[in-house]
Amino acid sequence: MPRIYIYDTTLRDGAQTEGISFSLKDKQEILSALDEFGADFVECGMPASNPKDAELFESLRGRRTGTRVVAFGSTCRPETSAEKDPQLRMLADSSADTVCIFGKAWDFHVTDALRTTLEENLRMIDDSVRFLRSEGKEVIFAETAAAAGAEWIVLCDTNGGTLVESVAEITSKVVRDISVPVGIHCHNDSDLAVACSLAAVRSGATMVQGTVNGLGERCGNANLCSIIPNLMLKMGYKTGVGLEGLTHLSKKVSEVANTRNIPHLPYVGDKAFAHKGGMHISALRKDTRTYEHVRPETVGNIRRILVSEVSGRASIEEKMRILGIPATDKNIGSILNTVKELESKGYQFDGADASFELMVRKSSGNFNDPFDIAGFRLFIDEVGDNKLTSEASVKVVDRLGNVEHTASDGNGPVDALDSALRKALTKFYPFLSEIRLVDYKVRVLDEKAATAAPVRVLITSSDGKESWTTIGVSDNVIEASLIALSDSIEFAIFRKETGGKGSE
Repeated sequence: MPRIYIYDTTLRDGAQTEGISFSLKDKQEILSALDEFGADFVECGMPASNPKDAELFESLRGRRTGTRVVAFGSTCRPETSAEKDPQLRMLADSSADTVCIFGKAWDFHVTDALRTTLEENLRMIDDSVRFLRSEGKEVIFAETAAAAGAEWIVLCDTNGGTLVESVAEITSKVVRDISVPVGIHCHNDSDLAVACSLAAVRSGATMVQGTVNGLGERCGNANLCSIIPNLMLKMGYKTGVGLEGLTHLSKKVSEVANTRNIPHLPYVGDKAFAHKGGMHISALRKDTRTYEHVRPETVGNIRRILVSEVSGRASIEEKMRILGIPATDKNIGSILNTVKELESKGYQFDGADASFELMVRKSSGNFNDPFDIAGFRLFIDEVGDNKLTSEASVKVVDRLGNVEHTASDGNGPVDALDSALRKALTKFYPFLSEIRLVDYKVRVLDEKAATAAPVRVLITSSDGKESWTTIGVSDNVIEASLIALSDSIEFAIFRKETGGKGSE
């Protein structure tokens, strides 16, 4: 079977995602990640569109990478020769050895969008490709320029409206009628970008263009994080990438783009191999193929066993095995009953593995509480101009009986409480100064009860390398927050003292 070439356009098409703006450093960092992953082509932007992209290409001059850096642009303008077109000159002068230019292959676009003749449009394509080839560039034409010397012809469904059968039929015809390799570039406006890309490969395309995590304008581009494993694991094609680095790449791009990592993404999402149903987990323990279509390690992901009120004994036993805690009929039954009781009150452990692990270890008798909160107070004052200040004081006792009483200001009562608690405990556990609260969510559990409703608080904390989530439930949002905060710090101390990563 032919080798399939992976063409990433995260830094160009992905940068057109609403709410995303890559800095120069961001682009350099993502390029390095894609180079390490083994992408064949990385489209880094349009040198003529903005100073940032021009600076990026300049910074890459003389740099050697395994991936081929691509500069993106258009054909020359109507009634203008390629040699005199400023943006083509910038492409020719860029550090990129490969350029990808787009032109109009749909007569409607030519006559109504470009407002020129079909003959002039063909002249523009031919002239532009010949000019770039004469400048020593490898040319990819994104939409019929083989005669002029383009090395690749890429079929583009840029409005994302073409169905799978049509993509397959069109690709087959183009592959049959031209002598250069064919690529596919799909958008996801019909939620078919991945399926259409795979159909194009089946029909003879040997390049797939897309973005990491499906970033892109409107509904996004074809998601390479789904396309690549499907090509390799399901269809038997070879690529040049290291598949085991796929999940890391996905999370790296989310981190750099400052976007939430989408948990339900196939293959690379946190939920992709997360199991909750008791019957499912029981079957997994016998053979993971029962409810996993591939091994999570193949794409660099991990299996997660979730525990909830719908869990059975097999779920608890498997979770305890993962945590390295001996399981007996007695403690399994006790933990299961505790989970069901707490979830009836509003707890939800499938999203708070750290709190679940603490509960299991405490109930199993192999956990020594590192501290106790002897008391706390909160003060909220108005200081003028309708501005409020929050101050919290906390008294804690460590496991040796040492007492620390301190106070701290904060941006709101929960932040003040978090700062005061951490400040007090840092005397006993200095490494806690490195821990940060990175996410805080509150969910009202009974909307009809209005302000008297119980609330669920989820807190995510991080030491800069790993993150973990804890939960608290109460009729009082401050108490629920304190429960989650206390669990978070207890978990951090446990991880530090045991040298382990704790919950998976």
